[in-house]
Amino acid sequence: MLSRRTFAVSVAALVTAPLLSACGGDSDAATGTGGSDTKKVGNINIGPDQNRVRGKKVDEIAALVPAAVIKRGTLKLGQSADASPPLGFYATDDKTRIGSEIDLATLVADTLGLKLDNEEVSWENLFVGLDSGKFDAVFSNVTVTEERKEKYDFATYRLDNISFEAKKDVDWAVKVPKDIAGKTIAVSSGTNQEKILVDWSKQNEDAGLEPVDIKYFQKDTDYYLALQSGRIDAYLGPSPSAAYHVASAGQTVVVGTLSGAGDELQGKIAATTKKDSGLVDAYAAAIDHVIENGTYAEVLKRWGLSTEAVEKSEINPAGLPKTES
Repeated sequence: MLSRRTFAVSVAALVTAPLLSACGGDSDAATGTGGSDTKKVGNINIGPDQNRVRGKKVDEIAALVPAAVIKRGTLKLGQSADASPPLGFYATDDKTRIGSEIDLATLVADTLGLKLDNEEVSWENLFVGLDSGKFDAVFSNVTVTEERKEKYDFATYRLDNISFEAKKDVDWAVKVPKDIAGKTIAVSSGTNQEKILVDWSKQNEDAGLEPVDIKYFQKDTDYYLALQSGRIDAYLGPSPSAAYHVASAGQTVVVGTLSGAGDELQGKIAATTKKDSGLVDAYAAAIDHVIENGTYAEVLKRWGLSTEAVEKSEINPAGLPKTES
């Protein structure tokens, strides 16, 4: 993950690098520079002036919020401080938090008639903050798992998908394991997508097909340079990151998407709260409301995540199974 200071520089590098140049932007896009004046990457606004999609209080939904939170008037939100565009990262001023997660949390808070009180902490401290009551909610790409459901309640708001990203104009697509037989695919070590890729490669071998030639690199820029130079056929990573890179660099496409939970279950991302906090019903109702009125779709479209939309919010659905110890 990138620090907030290095992220803006890295974005500028992606924009100006010959192999990763951004496509033409609007008149206010300073995509030819690497300085803090850069406001857009491709068609995505990364400046501090976000002009976020906003909602309005819905009294019957706000009435679901516990009295103590209503009296306080704020929704204490926890988010990961890591830079992970387009989900959550820092704008070009190096201090304004932007991304799809903060936008969706803002819509939920607006619907509940609460002011958002956001704090960025390390990943592990998100759950410490929920346990201690420091946070009312976490909107930070948290996947529903059976283990987490023992301590937390969930209201889903996005699908948890992974994607194969390839160079533009390729003539192949990925839907099933045989589609990548004999292909050279890069993936990050130690991730869930690596496990899925290894499983698919084994399925191919068991079926008498060629295995996948799996490659590993140290940095995202290394993956993308390898992709553009033809050293790999595709890169398998989180769908939001792939969507952001496709939109910002303009030289790749997504050729296949699958559940981050694997073949048997659709993974889901959810607003997370301490179990029995009394807030999960309010979150689910607020998410359903913004889905119905179209503002949810506006936010996802803004960040290139429309393919991860849910039709409704589910409370504590089936999650990723516990791993065997």
